[in-house]
Amino acid sequence: MALISVEEALDRVLQSAQALGVETVAIDQAFGRTLAQPITALRTQPPFNASAMDGYAVRGVDIAKSGARLRVIGESAAGHRYPHPLGAHEAVRIFTGAPVPEGADTILLQEHATRDGDDVIVTEPETPGRHIRKTGLDFLKGDELISSGVRLNERTLALAAAMGHGHVRVARKPKVAILATGDELVEPGHAAGSDQIVASNHLTAAALVARAGGEALQLGIAGDSFLSLERGIIAAEQQDADVLVTLGGASVGDHDLVQSVLARRGMELAFWRIAMRPGKPLIHGRLGRMAILGLPGNPVSSYVCARLFLMPLIHAMQGDAQAGADVSEPALLGCAVRVNDKRQDYLRAALSAGTNGLPVATPYEVQDSSMIRVMAEAGALVIRPPNAAAQEAGTACRIIRL
Repeated sequence: MALISVEEALDRVLQSAQALGVETVAIDQAFGRTLAQPITALRTQPPFNASAMDGYAVRGVDIAKSGARLRVIGESAAGHRYPHPLGAHEAVRIFTGAPVPEGADTILLQEHATRDGDDVIVTEPETPGRHIRKTGLDFLKGDELISSGVRLNERTLALAAAMGHGHVRVARKPKVAILATGDELVEPGHAAGSDQIVASNHLTAAALVARAGGEALQLGIAGDSFLSLERGIIAAEQQDADVLVTLGGASVGDHDLVQSVLARRGMELAFWRIAMRPGKPLIHGRLGRMAILGLPGNPVSSYVCARLFLMPLIHAMQGDAQAGADVSEPALLGCAVRVNDKRQDYLRAALSAGTNGLPVATPYEVQDSSMIRVMAEAGALVIRPPNAAAQEAGTACRIIRL
C-alpha cells in the first residue's frame, strides 16, 4: 500500500468516525463534553436593571449640578432589592449587582457624593443613565447561544449555567481501549530486565484520550505473539470499545504482528503508511463497530500520531464541529533547517517569545523518535511540508503548540 499524505490520512480517519449515543449530564460534570443539541437561554440576563457600581440610585435630573441634596430613603443590595418607587430628590443606597429601584435611571458613584446624615450631597454630577446594566444586556430568554457540536470549555460552561441549565445533553464519551505491545516492555514501577524498557506510550495515549473527551481503557501489555495480541483485541471487543489503539508492532519486521492479527480478526484496512516523519507506519481500519488506530512504537512517533489522528477522531465521534480544524499557527524559525524529503516532517522544537509578536521555534539538533526527554522538553512541533526547501533562521514556519 502506497504512502498517503497527512491530509488524506486525517480526512479518512474523520470520515470513518461514527456518531455515538447521547446522554444527559449535570452541568458540573460537563466540562470538556461536546453538546448534542443547541442550548437556549431559559432566562434573561440580567433579569432586572442592575447597578454596575456602588453608589446611589437616583433620577438623573436630580443630580445635574454639584451641591444637589437628596434624601436617602433606603438600601438595595444584591439579592435584596428596595421594593418601593423612587420619588423626586430621593436616593437609594445601592451596591454592585443590586436591582435598581423603580423610578431611578442613574447611579451616582459613591466617590462622587458626600453623606450628611440621611442626605447625600452631589460633589460631581453624573451623566443621566450611567452605570446601569439594562435588563437583557447579556442575553434574553429564548436566545440560542451555544450550538450543537461545541465542546464545552470553562467559558461556555459558565454561559450554559448562567442561562439556567442544570443539565445538558452531550455526546457519549468514546471508549478507547489502549493495548501496548512488545516483549521488551514492562509496566512502570516494575523491574526491567537487561533487554527491556519501561512502557510509557500507553500513559501518553490515555492522557490525550482524556484531553479529547474520551474514556481510556487500559488493556495492559501484549507480547509479540498471535495469541497474546489476539487476547488483547478480544478484551477490547468485550469491553465494547469504540476505538482500539495499539502501540507498537505496526511496521514490517518479523515481530511486527499487529496488522496480521487484526486482519485475521476481520479488520477492514483503510490505510497503513503515511508520508510523515515521525510516524510513517500507522494502521487505520475498522473491526466491526470498533475503529482501529495502530500507532508506532517509538514514543515520539506514537505521540505525534495520537495528536494528529487519535484526538481528532475522538472529537469527530462526539460530533465536534471543529474536529478537523487546523491547529497550527505561525512562528519564526530559531535556526536554519535543511531541505526536506518527500515526507512531511514534525520537528520537536524549543519555543520562546519573539520580538515582533510571533513565537520563535528552534528545532532540537537530534530528532530521533525514541527520545522521550526531548519530547517532554519541546514546546512545539515545527511542520516541514514535503520537499520543503532549506530555510534560514528568522524565516516563517508553522507550528503546533504542545
